[in-house]
Formats: sequence, structure tokens, C-alpha cells
Amino acid sequence: MNDRTSRERFDIDSHDEIHRVVQLAMKGAAHGDLAKLRAAFHKDAWMFGQVHGTRYDASITNFFDLCEKHPLGEGGSYRSRIVSISPVGGAAMVMVAEDGCWGSAAFVDFFTVTRIDGTWKITNKTFAHTGGEIPPEVTG
Repeated sequence: MNDRTSRERFDIDSHDEIHRVVQLAMKGAAHGDLAKLRAAFHKDAWMFGQVHGTRYDASITNFFDLCEKHPLGEGGSYRSRIVSISPVGGAAMVMVAEDGCWGSAAFVDFFTVTRIDGTWKITNKTFAHTGGEIPPEVTG
């Protein structure tokens, strides 16, 4: 295996950058920090998911608005972990587990992260509500 083939199979620099971008998004969501969220997500990213039978399929700016009004960490027990990163060329799928959202809600997120003009950005967020309560003012 030559050096080029080795890098194409697993690019550590890309892996680290993907990890950094997703961590930036999670910190931004936890604190309602729009600058971090905008730095992590592509401006045309979309979000898909469902909570208690209600679909949320919208521009990521809706998520930014939600986080600004109701940061995920406002209940004081928020935490997130990157569970897996699967990069292939200029695309990656990242799975994140979250709990303590707004106190007790838990989610699993699947982020599509794409290298665009040499920069990794989140281009899609698909989430599943996996437990806990979401305050009515958040879903309202």
C-alpha cells in the first residue's frame, strides 16, 4: 500500500476536523451560541426528525432559532457524545447521542458532514427523540 492509498483509506486530519465541527455544533446548541452553530452548519443545511408524532423537516435556521430561545443545556444536565464517525472521501456520517436536553430529553442525531471547497460543514441533521420530557414551551 502506498502513502496515498493509506491516506485515502483513513485521513486522520479529516477525521479530526469532522469531530471538531460536530463538537462545535453541539457546544453551540448547548449554549444557544449562534456564531458556533453558523460556523458548524452549511447555510443551506436541513433538519429532519419527529417528536411525539410531529414532524420537524425544516431549514437548520429553525434549529438555530430554537437553540437561541431554548439552549439545550438550559436544564443544567446536558451532555453529548460522538458515538461514531464514518468518513468516505469528501462525505461523512456522524452519530451523536445527547441527554439532559432542557433537563431530561434524549436524542440520537445523525449528521451528514460534507467537505465543500476544502472545509467540512454539517449539511444535514436527522434526529430521533429517544426519551425524556421536552418542555411544552420548547415544542410550542
